[in-house]
Amino acid sequence: MIPARYSASRFPGKLMQDLGGKTVIIRTYEATVATNLFDDVFVVTDSQIIFDEVVNKGGKAIMSKKEHDCGSDRIAEAVEDLDIDIVINVQGDEPFTDSESLRKLIEAFKNDTNKEVDLASLMVHITDQEEINNPNTVKVVIDQSNFALYFSRSPIPYPRDQNINIKYYKHKGVYAFRKQAILDFYKLPMSPLESCEKLEQLRYLEYGKRIKMVETDVQGVEIDTPEDLERAKKLWK
Repeated sequence: MIPARYSASRFPGKLMQDLGGKTVIIRTYEATVATNLFDDVFVVTDSQIIFDEVVNKGGKAIMSKKEHDCGSDRIAEAVEDLDIDIVINVQGDEPFTDSESLRKLIEAFKNDTNKEVDLASLMVHITDQEEINNPNTVKVVIDQSNFALYFSRSPIPYPRDQNINIKYYKHKGVYAFRKQAILDFYKLPMSPLESCEKLEQLRYLEYGKRIKMVETDVQGVEIDTPEDLERAKKLWK
């Protein structure tokens, strides 16, 4: 599933921007299909513009029945009546989606013999101090089994002692859910931490869901700003 919204984010209309002769949403859709990892791929959207763009280009799309606050809510509505086990959520602004990272997410469930994982997500080791301090870069801290402890726009953990060797991880907005986990999420009210940080993954943590974090080396480019789009164009070439 690819949740897509035309007017969302700090860069309105970003998904319809041109990237190498095709729109960002089509590039993301095609990259996801090209992994050959999934039985089916759909774009879930509340935008008629995006719905028409995907369908007219030969893709599959589902129109949301009502407006939602986040991608997880839109996906939950879309999959409620589908006979599926695991749902992968690829953000619509991720045209450099790669098969290896998504395969690692799927493996997290295959290896979960005790059914401890409610959802899995990706993280990337970051070292640039500007990126660590950037509130647009979501950071995650994990336990010794790589389950998420907390996500924040602030630099976490805070380095009180500068000589401590600590690794910082950037959270990439790609998720894999058990169907029941995302349906449970849909029925729960927005949590205080989620409302404060504007991070939907905190709702899962506050209500006791376990998020397995999977490290990847693939940085890619998430297109949140016009500057991101220019970086993506250079990388695409």
